[in-house]
Amino acid sequence: MRGAARLFIGLLAGALALCGPVAAVAADLAIIIDDVGYDQPLGEQAATLPGTVTLAFLPDTPYAVPLARLAYRNGKQIMLHLPMQSLEPHALGPGGLTMDMTQSEIRRTFLADLAAIPHVAGVNNHMGSLLTQNAGDMAWLMQDIRSVGGLFFVDSLTTPRSAALEEARRAGIPSAARDVFLDDVREPAYIEKQLDQAIAIARERGSAIAIGHPYPSTMAVLRARLPELAAAGIRLVKVSALIRQRSAGLLRAREHAPNAPATYAKR
Repeated sequence: MRGAARLFIGLLAGALALCGPVAAVAADLAIIIDDVGYDQPLGEQAATLPGTVTLAFLPDTPYAVPLARLAYRNGKQIMLHLPMQSLEPHALGPGGLTMDMTQSEIRRTFLADLAAIPHVAGVNNHMGSLLTQNAGDMAWLMQDIRSVGGLFFVDSLTTPRSAALEEARRAGIPSAARDVFLDDVREPAYIEKQLDQAIAIARERGSAIAIGHPYPSTMAVLRARLPELAAAGIRLVKVSALIRQRSAGLLRAREHAPNAPATYAKR
């Protein structure tokens, strides 16, 4: 019997060795590609990236609808990349929210933007370093997002003074904030470094959200690096799944710390 057992164990070990090392999942990473909709070839590259990448579409752009449908067919999650007024005098493009809008104008504009993109599961801000600082405007917007139902929100954090995440959570919307921008500098070496930083944050905290753009350099780096993530113990996930995972972790933490404040820690 002992000999048979040793033989079985040896055969099992050999089979596992032939399969190669299997990395345990260490952390979750969500990657959002912003600003999709203006450039068809680069948008198609983003829509066909390997793995579960999320694409955020600008409303009423020339290729938003066909690219969103292509991305959805390829298993990507779709977001509305909602233009918001910046501190800098940047052109917002169609469907932008500004400081001088009334509550009804914000609602009407948001709903029109949402209707312009198929398969939307969530919202994040395009620019918005001015508007996201205004808690009142953010409260109005979050009421509108909540009224639609089933949407999540990601604060792109274009300013450290953003009130968007706090107001989203106050409204009870599943929400999170961006951890890393991948391509503020459009050089491959910089993008590689930022992706490594996102992976390091994910390993430290359990998850991370990175935002990039449909630049040729970003597409090239991601196409090369994304297939390597699983072997490194990093699971590429939809933003909605990451937010659910973070929310579940927060609830477990509160259960063990009943006197902790019922708000998320600010980043």
